[in-house]
Amino acid sequence: MSDGSKSGRKPRVTDEEILQLFEDTDDPVLSTAEVTEQLPIKRSATYKRLSALQDEEQLTGKDIGGRNSIWWIPEE
Repeated sequence: MSDGSKSGRKPRVTDEEILQLFEDTDDPVLSTAEVTEQLPIKRSATYKRLSALQDEEQLTGKDIGGRNSIWWIPEE
């Protein structure tokens, strides 16, 4: 599992913590901004982490225009 960091530093937020946000919400999708509001990392870092989780097929994402993306846990 990716730690979202290429420098070898331990991330301040784990992949499990990010995925837990999706498990805990009643919303079918979360935007990058909504996830960022709940994490102690910047928007660009949040986007990179969400993209990495998508690459690992733990999340699905879609650009919805401008700098906006939405994310969700794929159905199994």
